[in-house]
Amino acid sequence: MEHQNYLGIYISRKTATVVCLGPQKKGSSGVKCFSVSIEEQEQQDMQALAGLIAQGCAERNLKFSEITVALDCSMFMQHSVHSEFKDPKQIAATVRFDTEEALATDITNVAVAFEIASSDETGSQLTVFTSERQILSEVLAALQQYNLDPVNIEPDVNCLLRFICRQVTSEKSGQAGTLYGMLSHRNGYLIVPPAATDDESRTVSIVRTFLVGAKQDRTKLLQREVIVTTALVESTGVLKSLKVFDSAGVVNTSQLSDRLGIESEEIDLPGIIETELRPGTDCAGPIEFAIAFGAALALSEKGRSVDFREDFSPFQGKKLRLQTTLKTAAISVTILLVAVGLYFQTQLFSVNKDRGRLRSKFAKDYAEVMLEPLSADVKIKNAVSELKRQQKRIENEKKGLNPEEKPISSNLTLVLTAFNECAEQTNLNIDTITITAKDIMITGDTSNRQSRQKFFDTVRKNKLEIIREGYSLKDNRENFRITVTPKSS
Repeated sequence: MEHQNYLGIYISRKTATVVCLGPQKKGSSGVKCFSVSIEEQEQQDMQALAGLIAQGCAERNLKFSEITVALDCSMFMQHSVHSEFKDPKQIAATVRFDTEEALATDITNVAVAFEIASSDETGSQLTVFTSERQILSEVLAALQQYNLDPVNIEPDVNCLLRFICRQVTSEKSGQAGTLYGMLSHRNGYLIVPPAATDDESRTVSIVRTFLVGAKQDRTKLLQREVIVTTALVESTGVLKSLKVFDSAGVVNTSQLSDRLGIESEEIDLPGIIETELRPGTDCAGPIEFAIAFGAALALSEKGRSVDFREDFSPFQGKKLRLQTTLKTAAISVTILLVAVGLYFQTQLFSVNKDRGRLRSKFAKDYAEVMLEPLSADVKIKNAVSELKRQQKRIENEKKGLNPEEKPISSNLTLVLTAFNECAEQTNLNIDTITITAKDIMITGDTSNRQSRQKFFDTVRKNKLEIIREGYSLKDNRENFRITVTPKSS
């Protein structure tokens, strides 16, 4: 399946080796490999090299989900730096300052990756790799132009270490004190894999890289570098054996044994690759293949990688895809919620509008019947009940069902007497008189407030009680509406 395939690219300034690592089933090969070079091409830059890589993947129909790049050791530098911390997160936050202090130079334009070599009560000893940001930018931009966006960009020696731990070491050779010396045509690598012990201090690996000149004595060069490495290994144990592979086939292991005083032997790296992995006829040099293979393993094996991208340009591929999906989903849900909210808000507004219109109409009718305005705090239900009681009372009066109430004529007499007493003094006008067996509703107006009040006082003096009253100023006249009833004897 495509999502199980990983692409490892070992890239230098003019060459690249690509390994596609898929499911390795019994009796079949899950590894495909090819190499490309721009040394004989007119255009000799990283863009041309990336184009050849993309073309090679297309021609071989390589399908993969993620990519890791192994950066050639000629494109980075290695340093030993001390940190006061043990926690990887704290080290990552301060490693740039520690590196700048150790190198006594400005590292503004440098990307930093690190690995913890050892830790004690004073802090941690780090293996720090630095590479110019411009170099990384050229590599990354060239690959991304062909839709090849690497998850990690690692030092080649760390990828070679991963390959050795996976494919070369055995239970016997993987014991503490084994040093692997690998010489390609241009580069040299010295690697001490982590010891298979329960002691955390012995699980740390040691890696070193160096350049190999075309005319150098490769045996003497390897001897010198092994001596330097031996000093680094003293803190984790004594070197017991040296296993060598030389692409040129000229290193004399017997001389190394005599001069170094440790057992030295050659390892058949091509045989291991061909027997175990069977990568096919397009396989590049054994060390180049091993580095690219180790890069592909970075995404299928657990553990922290030594990644330049974390400091230079953190990988955003999956994160951006996830963020885009979540953003789209969030926008869709927001639009849906807004639409639902607007719908219910519209419905609520419509109901409230209808309710307000009905209350306004009801209040007008209520005021005309009850001779008083409908209060804002009175519920419609209670007002309707009041109207029903009034209607029932009127119906009973029409049927003569209120024999205990005073006759209508006597009530009318009392009202007319009050009118006659103050009509001239108050300039009284009567608009309507509604008489029932129980009370009398009167509407009219006077010349001013004092006249209206004098009329009210006259009504009360004539054995009448005002049980409801309302008044307002209109056309310079004091309008009133009252409900009166005979006073109890």
